[in-house]
Amino acid sequence: MLSGHNAQPVASPARDGVDGLDGTPTIVSISDIHGLLPEARRALLTLSDHPEYDPVVESGRLRKLQWAGGDDYVLVFNGDLIDRGAHNEGVVELVERLVEQAPPGHVKVTFGNHEMGVLTPDVFNWHNWYSMTRSDRQRQSFIEAVADGHVVAAYEGYNVTYAHAGRRECYDVPEINDELVAGAELIAESIGTDTDADVQQELLTAYPRVFGLDGETGRGPEAGIAWLDFEYMSSDAPRQIVGHTRQDNPIRRGNVICQNVLRNSRQREGGEAVLVETPETIAALGRGADGSVQEHVFSLPAEKSA
Repeated sequence: MLSGHNAQPVASPARDGVDGLDGTPTIVSISDIHGLLPEARRALLTLSDHPEYDPVVESGRLRKLQWAGGDDYVLVFNGDLIDRGAHNEGVVELVERLVEQAPPGHVKVTFGNHEMGVLTPDVFNWHNWYSMTRSDRQRQSFIEAVADGHVVAAYEGYNVTYAHAGRRECYDVPEINDELVAGAELIAESIGTDTDADVQQELLTAYPRVFGLDGETGRGPEAGIAWLDFEYMSSDAPRQIVGHTRQDNPIRRGNVICQNVLRNSRQREGGEAVLVETPETIAALGRGADGSVQEHVFSLPAEKSA
């Protein structure tokens, strides 16, 4: 799962942020696809359907999305690719295809709580969801994607950091990505052995900033970067773009924008959206009920949080 197959490994600094790449590529982000491939497709094609943007992907043979962004874009899948929806395999195939087709470091997946389910299935009771039914080999393949720098805990943009649920306190992106790698390596050593379930539990306390749970739902104020609920984000939190907590539209509270809108878009015509970041701006591109694409530019403080 998410091995990237023939994609080249991406080391720091390109693993950790856009400053590690050549040029100033525009960053496009989408979160919480949850196996909803048709909705994700409509969201990713918003750039093609807006006159001021070049496409990041385009529809190719058999209507499969292909990379169209060259070196000019970075595409961040901001966690929770899987579970809930009916097209989990199709979503994983899409991401793997784009990782292979794009220049190295130009497609990223941040580590969401449902990706955590692949690493630590015995921690959760999610019955027959996709994450719970991965084979040992598929779990190892996901760990390889972490080791190769395609899956990260956080990714540093121009003005914000991308993380699935985010953190209330400031954090160092390379450091927290190293913690994800270290935790994944621990799991890799135990997969298929009698210690697998025990090591999964150990991760929660060994690397709490990444794997930590808090409260009955796991989403409490002390939860890790894959689990924190948006309602607990502090007013002085570092600038971030997160998903995880469902919204009707992308919204900003304080320094943090939440972009998790795909599941709610199923309840109405339109609503699918991505966020687009350049060094100067952050904007949402969203579909209207008639299929047209509107742009909303977010206002952010002039300086990053320390």
